[in-house]
Parts: sequence; structure tokens; C-alpha cells
Amino acid sequence: MSRRPRIPTKLIHRPFSLDEARAAGLTKSSLKGSTWKRLGKGLYRWNGLPEDPWQVLKAWRDSLPAGTLFDGTTAAWISGLDFKATNPVEIVVPRHSGVRSRPGLSARHCEIPDSDATTVRGLRSVNLHRTLCDLCLRWSAEEVLIAIDMALHRKRTNATSLARYAQTAGGRAGARMLRSLAALAAPAESPMETRLRWLLLQRGLPCPEVQVDLGNESNGIGRADLYYPSARLILEYDGSNHRDRLVADNRRQNLLLGAGFQLLRFTSSDIYNQPDLVEAQVRRALEIRPHLIKRDRIFSSKRPV
Repeated sequence: MSRRPRIPTKLIHRPFSLDEARAAGLTKSSLKGSTWKRLGKGLYRWNGLPEDPWQVLKAWRDSLPAGTLFDGTTAAWISGLDFKATNPVEIVVPRHSGVRSRPGLSARHCEIPDSDATTVRGLRSVNLHRTLCDLCLRWSAEEVLIAIDMALHRKRTNATSLARYAQTAGGRAGARMLRSLAALAAPAESPMETRLRWLLLQRGLPCPEVQVDLGNESNGIGRADLYYPSARLILEYDGSNHRDRLVADNRRQNLLLGAGFQLLRFTSSDIYNQPDLVEAQVRRALEIRPHLIKRDRIFSSKRPV
């Protein structure tokens, strides 16, 4: 019969360091079993502990030298964006620091002014605007725009504040791209809506309005993902939950068509695999000018950011 592993009570509530494990009577070799999960060099947690990124980041904070800031996607997560906070944890340290990247940790050496730093729930990190600027050096313009749109939708910033930061950043690396993308920013509700809008822009089509109110709750029309008011053209992205709400979507589609709107629906397969077809269909629809019927209960207005 195999021996049950020893699990010190003091180690089951949060991630812990190797020194803490040794103080509790465990050895480094005893932490290699299935009872424990290695988060990074010298950092562990009990496998029965639900994963909590806040706890993991606080454990890293306590193991790193003063002056360390969380960076990259970790900083974006701390600022409220839907990115991975860990695996690896990204940090930025002063140029003279001896901290280096290691399993579970990605370290960047750079001097970050206090004005570009923030503290959230006790975690010191690069603020959102500087994070987005730095991501311009690592990601494609499309991916950065997805992050910016997400920030606007979650009200973590607004286009005016972002554009102001990009202007004051001057010639800093990444600032030029950030200025260009800030001009395109909109509060899209999903990354695929941003990808659809980016596809249209890259193909030379006009920029559609985003998340536009087409009616009130009583008429059942609601908002459009993307909208071209001059052609009364609505573009909708159908995600994985479209099948679950198929009946409601069909009823809404009938209302829209009956109210004189045009409607095109696209999936991720269309966006990734058939961009030419998406362009052709939108271009053709924009050339159609349907008769506009005046209806008291149907209106369009851009949803405020």
C-alpha cells in the first residue's frame, strides 16, 4: 500500500514558495507528486486548491524583488481584460535587475515611469494605456485592436483618453500604431466582431458603426453588431451560442427585414476561410439603396461609449 502524502494545513489555502514548504516539513522531492502543482521555479500550490489568478500573482509578487511590475497580458488581465493572467506570468523589471525569465515567468527589462504604473488589489502593474502601447510591438494590429475594443466595451478606458495617451507618448515605440488604432476603436462585444470589422477595413470598405440601437425593447429589435446607416445594412456575427437562440434570432431577423433593413450574418468560418466572399456580399449590399420607410417606432442611434 502506497504511503499517503503529507499535506500541511498551512499550505492548502494559497500558493507557497519552496522555502515555505521546507518550513512546513516538506522536501523538494516530495513536491513532485500529484498532490502538488508547480507554478514556476520555486512556487507551488496544493492541487486541491481551486485556481485563482489573484492568489498566484500575489505569490509571485512576494517572491520577486521590489520594483517589479506585472506586464503584458498579465497586466491586461489585472486591468480587467479577458486574457490569460498566468502561464507565463509576465513582468517588467529595471534594467539593472538580475531577474531573468524562467519556467512560469517571462521577464522584460525596461524602465517604466510611475505615471505608467498602477496598483490593483495590491498588485503593482503597468497601466492599461502603456500595456496597449507595448503590445503594439508584439502583436498584429488586428490583435491589438481586439484588446482596445475589449477595453472600451468593458469601460476600462475610452477612445478619447486612449488617443490622448498615444499623442503624449510621442515617439515611443508602439505609439504610432496605437494612435492609428485608437482612431478605429469601438466597444465591440466580442473579438470576432472586431475581426469582422477589421476584415472590412482591410478590404477598403467603409467603417461600420458598432453596437447600434435600432429600436427599443417593445419592438424587439435591439442592437446591431455592425451597421451601415446609409444602406440600412446590418452585419451580425453568429457565434457558438447562435444555435441555442435560433428561434429568437429568426424572429428578430423577420422584424428587421420587415422594417426595411438589410441583414447579413457571418460566422467565424466565413471570416477566417472566406474573406473574399464576405467582402463581396457586403460590397454588393452597400450598393443597394432600398426604399427607406418612415416608421415612428424604428430608429437608429449610435450607442454611447
